[in-house]
Amino acid sequence: MFDPLLLPELREMLIEDDSPAMREFCAVFHAGVVAENLEGLPVADCWRVLSQADGRRRAEVFAYFSRARQMELVATIDKPHLSALIEVMAPDDRVSLLKNMEASQIDVLLPLMAQAERDDIRKLLSYPDHSAGSIMTTEYATLHSDVTAGVALAQLRTQAPNRKLIYYIYVIDEARHLIGFVSLRKLILAKPETPISDIMDRDVICVRVDEDQELVARKIARYDFIAMPVVDDQNRLVGIVTHDDVLDVLQQEATEDVHRMGGVEPLTDQYLESSFVTLWRKRAMWLSVLFLAEVFTFTALAHFENEIAKVVALSLFVPLCISTGGNSGSQAATLICRALALGQIRLGDWARVIWHEFVMGIALGLTLGAIAFVRAYFTSEKVLGTADPVLLAAVIAQTVAAICLWGTLVGSALPLIFKRLGIDPGIASSPFVATFVDVTGIVIYFSIAKVYLNLG
Repeated sequence: MFDPLLLPELREMLIEDDSPAMREFCAVFHAGVVAENLEGLPVADCWRVLSQADGRRRAEVFAYFSRARQMELVATIDKPHLSALIEVMAPDDRVSLLKNMEASQIDVLLPLMAQAERDDIRKLLSYPDHSAGSIMTTEYATLHSDVTAGVALAQLRTQAPNRKLIYYIYVIDEARHLIGFVSLRKLILAKPETPISDIMDRDVICVRVDEDQELVARKIARYDFIAMPVVDDQNRLVGIVTHDDVLDVLQQEATEDVHRMGGVEPLTDQYLESSFVTLWRKRAMWLSVLFLAEVFTFTALAHFENEIAKVVALSLFVPLCISTGGNSGSQAATLICRALALGQIRLGDWARVIWHEFVMGIALGLTLGAIAFVRAYFTSEKVLGTADPVLLAAVIAQTVAAICLWGTLVGSALPLIFKRLGIDPGIASSPFVATFVDVTGIVIYFSIAKVYLNLG
């Protein structure tokens, strides 16, 4: 965590050019703590401190910087030092960085790296965004099934320093086909002469390299794994997705869902790091669409101007009635979108979902309708004019009940429809549902009023 007391010490180190103290600062604290405190320094000073750390530690700290600070450092560091930094970064971290860099920058840096790193970078960059391949790392431990536990531990000691995670060791054949895995705990507890084939788990749960990252995250969460093996179409092991990358994916996907449900195009950068133009564009687009849709509310009201003129009190209850539908629809849309995201419901469950929300809509409508009846009935005679309070209360009560049911059905159906069409259900957000129900709610309201109050 950020410690404001460390910043003065860092500045003093820089003034005195105390390299040993800078090196110790980078080595003693957690890489994330080092990064958070260095973010408080100007870019040039940040690099002066970071450059004192050894290469691998430098890469660990760099991975914790915000994207904006990483890009600032990329523009500051000379190419040989930058290529050396990227070369020792974890494969998934460096690919994430390179995807935010210009192609021309990458072309300059790649020739400065070792051939193995160049090949690894090109392979990982070739996978589609948001796929398992785009977030996996190629740093994992492997064994063959014909070795013993004792030999396996000796091999693991050699592999471990260059591997991101060794809790699971994956068993492969000569063609790198994934045939099993063994946990480090089981390996340590086994007798040295025990063959790996006797202690490995053959029922391997894995993901395909082109599988969507959200599905990968869901699998890891479901099976409570620390890492998930990634295979190609021939079941050859190509990488692993680790729990820390899954946390990033879940945060990213949840953020996108929340943004869409608020009627905002998802931001690619943090809020304070996004430019004014970017924020304006992402917010103005959906606001413009929703505003144009709300124009139909005016059209609907204009269509019923004669009814409003006959019973002016009807206009006073318009906000009450249509907001009920928007609120109930937003509730339903939120529940269904989240259930779809978590895999709690599937498209095949549409009939159960609609029936469930139909019954719920009736129950909610009756509850709110009763409250609306009481409120409308006790409206003062001065406001009601010549309108019958009982009839007006009945109109308001039935309208609230009908619009609540309608809003609930719309809010539950739209996410399912969008999902079926291949559109992100998050687009069936609260503002979208509320806008749609506003327009249709006015039609429902005045149609009921015409029948009860003989306004035709």
